[in-house]
Amino acid sequence: MAYFDAASSAPLHPVARQALLAALDEGWADPARLYREGRRARLLLDAAREAAAEAVGCRADELTFTSSGTRAVHSGIAGALAGRRRVGRHLIVSEVEHSSVLHAAEAHEADGGSVTRVPVDRQGRVAEGSYEAALREDTALACLQSANHEVGTEQPVAEVASVCRAAGVPLLVDAAQSLGWGPVGGDWSLLTASAHKWGGPPGTGLLVVRKGARFAPCGPVDERESGRAAGFENIPAIVAAAAALRAVRAEAAEEAVRLRELTERIRARVPRLVPDVEVVGDPVRRLPGVVTFSCLYVDGETLLHELDREGFSVSSGSSCTSSTLTPSHVLKAMGVLSEGNVRVSLPSGTPEEEVERFLAVLPGVVAGVREKLGAPAPAAPAAGREDALVVDALGRRCPIPVIELAKVFGDVPVGGTVRVLSDDEAARLDIPAWCEMRGQEYVGEEPADEGSAYVVRRVS
Repeated sequence: MAYFDAASSAPLHPVARQALLAALDEGWADPARLYREGRRARLLLDAAREAAAEAVGCRADELTFTSSGTRAVHSGIAGALAGRRRVGRHLIVSEVEHSSVLHAAEAHEADGGSVTRVPVDRQGRVAEGSYEAALREDTALACLQSANHEVGTEQPVAEVASVCRAAGVPLLVDAAQSLGWGPVGGDWSLLTASAHKWGGPPGTGLLVVRKGARFAPCGPVDERESGRAAGFENIPAIVAAAAALRAVRAEAAEEAVRLRELTERIRARVPRLVPDVEVVGDPVRRLPGVVTFSCLYVDGETLLHELDREGFSVSSGSSCTSSTLTPSHVLKAMGVLSEGNVRVSLPSGTPEEEVERFLAVLPGVVAGVREKLGAPAPAAPAAGREDALVVDALGRRCPIPVIELAKVFGDVPVGGTVRVLSDDEAARLDIPAWCEMRGQEYVGEEPADEGSAYVVRRVS
C-alpha cells in the first residue's frame, strides 16, 4: 500500500518511535515535583523544548506545548485578540486558511468581533498588498499560513509580516505544513504547528508567542506551560515530537530535492496521461511533496475508492467526498475546478517506483470512473443545431451537471448558448472552470425557479 497523504498526517518517524518508547519509561512523573522522578521528567521536557525552539528559531521560554495543533491555533488566536482588546476586535485571515483558523474567526464574529477574509489568486497565493489594504486602526491580529494544506502553495509570510509589523499588528503564522522543512522567515509574532505533520505523534502541538507580543490566556489557567496550556504535559509525546522535528530537519534539504522531482514528475505527466485535467497550486513556490489536480467528469469519492483498491491512499477537496456536498473552501477561493480532485502528498522516503506505479494506474482508473458516469467522449464539432439549449441537472450532484453540459455542447453552433440548471453548490465553481479549460465563454449565473442557471456560450 502506497501512503500518499502525508499532508493529513505523516507516518511516525523511526526516531520518534524510539524516543517515545524511551520517554515512556523515563518521563511519566510530574515534572513540577522535586523528587528524582520529577526532576528526570523535567529534564526531558526542558530538553524537548530547547530542541523545538531551536528548530523554530525562537527562545525556549517563548514556546508552549499544547494538546494539538488545532488547540495551539485556537489558544493563539484567542490569547492574541484578548491581549489587544483595547486596540480593537478586528481580525484578518486569508480565505484559504486551515479550518481551525477559520473556525476561530467564526467564533470571534459570533462574539461580536469583525473579520476580514483576504482573497487569493488562482494559484492559491495572497498578495502582501491585500493584507496592507485590510489593516485598520482597530486591527488586533492578522493570521496567515506558511503553506497551504490542500494545494501546497507557499505564502509570502515575510512580506506580510513586514507590512503588519510596520502597522503595529501581530501576525500569527500557522506553520503546520512547512515547519518540518525549515524555519518560517519574517518578523512574525506568533506561530503554531502540529507534530503529526512532521512524523511526530498525534495529539501534540506547539504555540510560540514572541517576547513583546501582547497575549492574555483565555479560560481557566494553571501553573503549567506558562499558563497557556492547562493540564498535565504528555512528556513522552512531547519528547518524540521534538526528536522527530530534529530528525526530519536533518534530512530536509536532501529529501526536499528528491520529493520535488517526484511531484514535478506528477505535475508534468498527469495532464499528458489523462485528458481534461487541471493541475492546481503554484508550480514553483510550493511544498516539496504536495501536488494537486482535478479531473473533469469524475466523482471524487469514487475516484478515491478506486485508487484505494489499487493500493494508493490519497485525499481530495472535491465536494463529492464531503457530507455537505460543497467544494473545498480552498479550491472555491482559488476559483479552480473542484470535481475529481486528488491531492498527492508524499511522505519522506517515498520510493520512485511507487510514483511510477501511480502514474501507470491513474489513467485507467479515471477512464473507468468516467465510463461508469457516462462521461462524453471527444466528438467532432457540430453546427446548424439549436442556438440555445437547456440542461436540467436539478437534484444531481457533481460531476453530473458538467457531464451533461459537455454531452450537449456540440449540439449548439458557435455563438449558441447552453443553460445548465443546477442546485449543486459545486456547479458554481466547476462550470466556469470547465469553460476556462475548454476555451469557451462563461456568460454568468442567472436566477431560476429552483437552483440557478449557469449560462455558457460556445466560441469555438
